[in-house]
Amino acid sequence: MKISVVMPCYNERATLAAIVARVLAQPFDLELVVVDDGSTDGSRELLQELAAGDARVRAVFQPVNRGKGAALHRGFAEATGDVVVVQDADLEYDPADYAGLLAPILDGRADVVYGSRFLHGPRRVLYYWHSVANHLLTTLSNVVSNLNLTDMETCYKAFRREVLAQVTLREERFGFEPEVTVKVSRVPGVRIWEVPISYAGRTYAEGKKIGLKDAVRAVWVLGRHGVWRG
Repeated sequence: MKISVVMPCYNERATLAAIVARVLAQPFDLELVVVDDGSTDGSRELLQELAAGDARVRAVFQPVNRGKGAALHRGFAEATGDVVVVQDADLEYDPADYAGLLAPILDGRADVVYGSRFLHGPRRVLYYWHSVANHLLTTLSNVVSNLNLTDMETCYKAFRREVLAQVTLREERFGFEPEVTVKVSRVPGVRIWEVPISYAGRTYAEGKKIGLKDAVRAVWVLGRHGVWRG
């Protein structure tokens, strides 16, 4: 089974080479689709070098910065694998967790798997209020979707290709997470699992991008795509 890893990238030159190497080191038949979302820090030039050095790396360039969701939409369209995995371009999430993340799909138990940072995997201790906001958003998402996830906002999500083909995604920025969760939950017969993953979160000084306005947007997205089904 072929795995497509889709990686949005925006101004991540400092970590890009390291995360690409970690992804390519995993023991799967995989392609890595990196979508540069209008970087201005040299990420684009580095990505071109990385793609030239390994045929498994496919470089896709957005002409301007549009957001994580837009980059993922583009990457999903470019992906050719049987299973699609979302991977951030920083080093917060460890590709060594792919084996556990993919296991429920590869052994036929699941169609979608979420990697949870709150199911007893090792994680860096950081912001208390981020964890509170995550819990509140996950709870609201569960109310709307009738799921019982512990970490809706996680980056690590794996989908059978045919599941993604049944949802239409609109959110271009961090609203991708609640939108895809609600819409995937409505795919007839979908089997969703959750597994523990490790998490090495970074501080804002280290380049973290998500903030309060993204939490507010997530609530709006859950209302639009959940309650009103927009």
